Amino acid sequence: MVTETDETLLLDLLNTTPVVDGSPRDELADAGAGARWLTGHGQPASDDEWRSLLDVRSTLQDVVRGEEVPASLAGFVDGVHYRASLTGDGVEWTLDVPAGRRAAARAVLAWDALRVSGPGRLRPCANPDCRLFLIDHSKPNRARWCSMAVCGNRMKARRHYQRTRNSTVD
Repeated sequence: MVTETDETLLLDLLNTTPVVDGSPRDELADAGAGARWLTGHGQPASDDEWRSLLDVRSTLQDVVRGEEVPASLAGFVDGVHYRASLTGDGVEWTLDVPAGRRAAARAVLAWDALRVSGPGRLRPCANPDCRLFLIDHSKPNRARWCSMAVCGNRMKARRHYQRTRNSTVD
C-alpha cells in the first residue's frame, strides 16, 4: 500500500534540512516554500499540512537518528486508516487521513514500511558534517554516505590525509 512515491516523499522530507556551504538550511522555512514542496510531491498544500509536515520531519529525523522512540510518531497517524472497496479486479485500498495531516501520515507510513521491509536501510549519512539521509538499496546494505561523490569523497580524503599525516609524524 505504500508506494515508491511515498518512499521518495519520505526521503525528500528528511533531506529538507541540508548543510549548504557549512550553514544549515531549511527548505520548508516558510509557508510558501512548504506549499511549493507539498504541491511538488502531489500533496494538498495548506497551512495545516505545512505545519504538520514541519513537526513530522523533526520527529522522523530524530527517530531515524535513534534520538527518539518510534512511539513519538503516534500523533501523526491517529485517525488514519485504510478503507477497502471491491472493484472488478479485486480489492482497492484508499488511505483515509484527517484533514491537514495527509503528507505527514504518508511519510510515517513510508518510514514504517521501510522499517519492516528493509530494517536499517534508512539512515543518516555517515559524514558528521552532513544532515542528509539515505535509503540503501544495495544488496550488501553497506552504503554509508548520502552521496559517494560528495560526502564519501570528503570522508575518504579526510582519512587519507590523517593516515599520511600520522605516518609522516612517526
